[in-house]
Amino acid sequence: MFKSVFTVSKMDCPSEESFIRMKLEGLSAIKSLVFDIENRKLTVFHSEENPEIEQRLKELNLGAEHKETIPVQQDEFFENTSEQSKLLWTVLLINFAFFIIEITTGLLSGSMGLVADSLDMLADAAVYGLSLWAVGTAVTRKKKVATLSGYFQLALAGIGLFEVIRRFIGVEEMPDFRIMIGVSFLALIANSVCLYLLQKSKSREAHMKASMIFTSNDVIINAGVIVAGILVLLINSKYPDLIIGAIIFLIVTKGAFRILKLGK
Repeated sequence: MFKSVFTVSKMDCPSEESFIRMKLEGLSAIKSLVFDIENRKLTVFHSEENPEIEQRLKELNLGAEHKETIPVQQDEFFENTSEQSKLLWTVLLINFAFFIIEITTGLLSGSMGLVADSLDMLADAAVYGLSLWAVGTAVTRKKKVATLSGYFQLALAGIGLFEVIRRFIGVEEMPDFRIMIGVSFLALIANSVCLYLLQKSKSREAHMKASMIFTSNDVIINAGVIVAGILVLLINSKYPDLIIGAIIFLIVTKGAFRILKLGK
C-alpha cells in the first residue's frame, strides 16, 4: 500500500473535492482519498504506483503538485463511509430545504437576491448529491448526472440573469427588505449548523476534515443579501438587491461550468 501526497493550490471549497473525486473515479488502484481543504492538500492511498493519478489531477487545472509517495500500512487509510454518507445526507437536506424556502420567499417578496441565493443553495445540494451518488455507481452514470446537473444550474442562472437585466431596465416594485433580511439571517443560521456538524465529524473522520470550511462562500453570500436588504431600506432603491442577485447568479454560473467539465 502507498500514500501519495499532493498540494492543490486552487482547492478551496467542497466543489473542488467533488471534482477531484469524480476525476479519479475508475482507477482501481485507489483505495481512499483524504482531503485537507484548509491546507489545500490531498492524500491518496493506493495499492500500486500509478502515474495516471497525477496525470488526471493535472488535467483539472487546479494547480496539483505531487509532493511524495511512501509505503504505508493498510489500516492507515481506513475510512468510515457510512458516517460520511449520513453527514452528507444531512447537509444536502438542509441546503435543499433552504432552496425551497428562499425561492418561495424570494418570488413573493420580489427579491432577486433571495432567488439567486436559493439557486446557490441548490447548487450546493447538487454537489453533495453527486458525492452521495458516487458511492457504488458506475463512472459513466455519474458523469451523466453531473452533466444534467450542470445544464440545469446553467439554465436557472441564465433565466435569473435575464430577469435581473429586465428589472434593471424596467419599472419594478421595491423588494421587501424585511423578508430579505429575515430569510437570509435564517439561511446564515442553517449554514452555521452545517458547519458545526462538519466540524463535529472532524474528530472522528479524517476524510470529513475536507468539508470543514464548505460554508464559507455561502456565509459571504448570506451576508451580502442581508447588507443589500439594509441598503434597500436606507436608500429606498431596488438596485442593491439586483446587484447582489447578479453577483450570486454569476457565482452559480461559474459553478455550473465547472460541474459540466466533469461530464466530459
